[in-house]
Amino acid sequence: MAQKVAIGSDHAGFQLKTALAHWLQAQGYDVIDVGTDSEERVDYPHFGAAVARLVAAGDATRGVAVCGSGQGICMAANKVPGIRAGVVRDDLDAEMIRRHNDANMACFGERVTDAASAVSALGVFMATDFEAGRHTPRVEQLGALDKGDEI
Repeated sequence: MAQKVAIGSDHAGFQLKTALAHWLQAQGYDVIDVGTDSEERVDYPHFGAAVARLVAAGDATRGVAVCGSGQGICMAANKVPGIRAGVVRDDLDAEMIRRHNDANMACFGERVTDAASAVSALGVFMATDFEAGRHTPRVEQLGALDKGDEI
């Protein structure tokens, strides 16, 4: 059974989202596209949250979100408990957020990262495992923050 990946964007990330979704499908992933479906202006929080909710609920194993810079949609995604999203601009960003932070969402900026670099970084994000070890307590602390606990 193919791994499910949720993907979404606002208008400023629509072209890159489309390219990333096509790449994921070509690699055999089952892609859940939450929109948007055009370059008509929409608000990024709706789409960042929609992807994040699917990941947090376990309906997708990973999420990908795209806006103009990657920053706003990442902030929206991280408001959903259980989400560890990071902005990815290159392969090293993708590797580190997976290896050290066990990120379950990658956020891209169409205005700052070209499609070839984003596809390469997404490949790294999907292929990299969490290193665990000394990083596990830190990820657990992020989970505690989701619950409103003191750390």
